[in-house]
Formats: sequence, C-alpha cells, structure tokens
Amino acid sequence: MTDPIDAATRERVERLFRGLDKPVRLLFFTQRQACAACREQRDLLEAVAALSDKVELEIHDLVEDTATVRRYGIARVPATAVVGERDHGIRFYGVTGGYEFGSLVEAILLVSTGRLELDEAVVRLARRIGRPLHLEILVTLTCPYCPRMVQLAHQLAWLNDQVRADMIDAAQFPDLAQRYQVSGVPRTVVNERPAFEGALPPMDALLQILRLAEPALYEEAEAALREARGERRARDAEPGHDYDVLIVGAGPAAMAAAIYAARKDLDVALLGDTVGGQIVNTASIENWLGIPEIGGEELARLFRAHAERYPVAERLHVQVTRVTQEDARFVAETGDGGRYRARALIYCAGKRYRTLGVPGEQRFLGHGVAFCATCDAPLYRDKRVAVVGGGNSAFTAARDLLPWAREIHLINILDDFQADPVLVEEVRRSGRVHFHPATEVREFLGDDRLTGIRLQAADGSTRQDLAVDGVFLEIGLVPNSQPLQGLIELNERGEVPVDRRQATALPGLFAAGDVADEPYKQIIIAAGAGARAALAAYDHLLEQRRQPP
Repeated sequence: MTDPIDAATRERVERLFRGLDKPVRLLFFTQRQACAACREQRDLLEAVAALSDKVELEIHDLVEDTATVRRYGIARVPATAVVGERDHGIRFYGVTGGYEFGSLVEAILLVSTGRLELDEAVVRLARRIGRPLHLEILVTLTCPYCPRMVQLAHQLAWLNDQVRADMIDAAQFPDLAQRYQVSGVPRTVVNERPAFEGALPPMDALLQILRLAEPALYEEAEAALREARGERRARDAEPGHDYDVLIVGAGPAAMAAAIYAARKDLDVALLGDTVGGQIVNTASIENWLGIPEIGGEELARLFRAHAERYPVAERLHVQVTRVTQEDARFVAETGDGGRYRARALIYCAGKRYRTLGVPGEQRFLGHGVAFCATCDAPLYRDKRVAVVGGGNSAFTAARDLLPWAREIHLINILDDFQADPVLVEEVRRSGRVHFHPATEVREFLGDDRLTGIRLQAADGSTRQDLAVDGVFLEIGLVPNSQPLQGLIELNERGEVPVDRRQATALPGLFAAGDVADEPYKQIIIAAGAGARAALAAYDHLLEQRRQPP
C-alpha cells in the first residue's frame, strides 16, 4: 500500500509534533460500505496518529454510533473532528490531503498547545461573539490560499465556544457547492448563508463574518477601525443639546440629508433605526448611478461611512416615537426615553412592511412569519413555505426560495398576478411553486411554532388549512408617519405632503424619502430628496437668523 505521507513531510510533521503538549483525539466518522474518500482519509489519519503518542485516532460509524454522531453534529462522511480536553467545534469534511493536510496539522497543534497566530485585536473581537456561529469553508485540495481561511475559522472556534468551523471539500460534496453558489474558493459560509469568496486578512474576514452573524458587534468594530484611520468623525447625539437640524431616519434620504447639512456646517443629529432602511433587504441593486450592481447591505454601509466622515451626531438602532414643537424648537422623542431638540427637522423615516392583521400573525412574527426571503431563505431548507402577495416582491421572494425550500405556495387575494411577466414566467417554469389566486389568509396556525395557515377563497366559498413551516408577507409597505400625527396633516395614504423644496406646511419641518408623498419610490430619488431637504433647511435657518428678534 502506498504511504499517504511522503518521507520529507513525515519528518517535518514528526518534528512539529515533538512540541505537542496536551493529548489530541482524531474522531473519524465513516460508514460500513465506505466510499473511496472515506478509505483514503482513514489511511491518512492512521499515518498521522502514528507520528506521535499524543495523537489518538477513534473510528466511528455514521449509522451505528448514533450517540457519538449526534454529540458531534456529524451529518455526512468522511468527517474528522479534532478534539482536545474538550470539543472546540473543529471539523473537516472530505479528505485532508493536498494543501489541506497543513490545515489538519495546524488544527492538531492548536488543540494541543493553544498557540495562536492572530493579532490581539482579532483575538479580542473574536472572544466577544455572543451568538452561535457556524462557519463552513468550502475548498479544493489544490488551492494554496484555502488553508488561510480554514485555519482562521478553526482558530476562531478554538477561541470561542459559540463558534463551530468546518472545512468542506467542494469536490467531494457537490450538493453543498451548488447550494452555496461556489464559483471560486475558498468560499466562506456563515450560518448557512454565503458570505464572501477569497482568502481575506484575518481582521477583514472576521468583520465580514460578523456582518452576517452579529451586526451590532460588526458596526461597533468597523466604526472603531474607521475612526482609528481618521475616516470617521461621527459622535454620539446628546439629548440635552440644541442642534440646528434633527434628521429622523437612517436610509438613503436621511444619509444624504446628513451629508449635505454637515457640508453646510450645520450642527446635525441623526436619529434612526435600521441603517440603510429598506435597501438592506435587497440582494442586488442595479440602478444606483455609477455602480452597475451592488448588494443592498454594501450600499447601506457606503452611505453610512460617507456620512460619518463628517462631524454628525448620531443615535442609531432607536425608534423616534413622537415629534412635537416646544419653544420654537422641534423635539424628537425616542423609544429609549431620549428627547432631542433642534430648530429644524427633516423627517425621513421611510416605510415599514404591511401585515395582514389576522389571528396568530403577531404571535408568529419573527417566529415563522417573516418579510425578507433574501435574508431568511436558507433557514427553510427542505421545508414548506408560503409567500403572500402577487407583485414583483412576492415573485422575487418565491425565486429566492427556490434553491432552498422543498415546497412553495404563492397566495394572492386577487385572481391575477401583478408582477412583471418575465418574473412570473421564471417562477412558473420552476415547476415547484403552487399558485393560489383569489385566496386570502384568514389565520396563522400553531402552538409553540407556526405549523400552517388557514386559507379562504376570496368569495368565501371554500376554506382549507395548508401545512407550512414559514410564511413571507410581500403585500406592500405603509409609511412610518405616526410620530407626526397631530403635528401636521397627512394624506389619505398616511404620507407626508411636501412641496418641491421638501417643505411641509409647518415652517422648519421637512420630509424626504418614501414617507413623503413623492410618487416614485426609488433609492436615487430618496437620496436626491434628502439632499434637497437639507439645502432647504439651511435656507430656512439662514432666513431665521436674518429676522429681527
């Protein structure tokens, strides 16, 4: 039999293993009718274990050793877990040959000695991860760059018990390569969502991972890095301070307004919830001038980074609950009890998703009832889902679910669909979407979790219960204008009426973006309106200064 390790490699590994400290167990999972890759990996692990008395190999059967398989979360073979005094969540799926043999050796050294090769800043940030994080690094054994990402992922798993890190040979598991849209390696997948491609420097890679896994921690860390580079001058908003302008919102209109107001040397405070607003739920944006295609989250980050180059005060991840006027000042009250004052206010709070208002809906929001298929489709792998709506957003959601869901139902209260014909045809052609026209959802069913929906024909003639694991509501949006009620009169759709300068009927109050009565709800129009509102607010404040006391 051919030795799986050549003489030079054997000598080098033996030398490294002389520095092993604590014992290491290699748990190898295979099957009775082993595949060729299983036999190859077993031979390799036996050869590795023979190089040190501190390395022990255990063989487990995927079918027969159910307790061990369940304990280590193994779902496919060949699989190798590298375990020390405790399980750090370090896994290899496939053969650890080629360039990935080095990753196996490094994992053994890490588990035994605890020695890391990471900057202290990366270590500190990794230890702050507070939610379960599953990293999958898809590789090929001929890729010289892939071990960088594999070894980084394993080091993160060693540092933090919340992290589990798998190396996956994309050639050995083509189903995963297809699911995660692998066109190049290494491909990093975060909690079953494709994150990025390529071998990034450790801090850059960790930030990209946190962007999907822990957005709040990502924002904090990324802001600190920009500040250290001199690229961020934003500061915390102060409730007791009198500002020139308050900007309510954090989407394209608000960010553009903040930039233009700051460039006019106004004292500006930005109060908003979700940075980027609705665009963060858009997978691909193809109509932003100068950038043919960009992800919504990435565009939102660019907006924020641009605004924070100026000395803007900000309070993010908070909702403005009420806007009033006191002593010639506008006052914005936030959900955390804050009160912020300014001589002018630009309202850019956008819209929120519309709901059905039927029994069970509120109980299952965020627990089976969702709004963003782009974000949540991977959570419904091999499950049954429903999409409610008949326009472009509903058909886009159905398309996003096709690679994941086993069964998709599209439910529309009208008897026809309003989406673009090309999108309708694409979804119909899949053959996996069931259409329910002239049908409405009457109730969400389930106890601890959503188990189905009760449907009724629009004319009331028939009823049926449909078993589903999740529902995506794609039935439009409503303006976030409630905080202005009682201050100004809204139109019949709940939007804020404005003139061509974005001014409302109340002097000093401006509005821009989707919350205003602009008929065309587009990112570029919202950003332009935000800029116009800031310039108009500047003119308003100048006029105030010119008036005699």
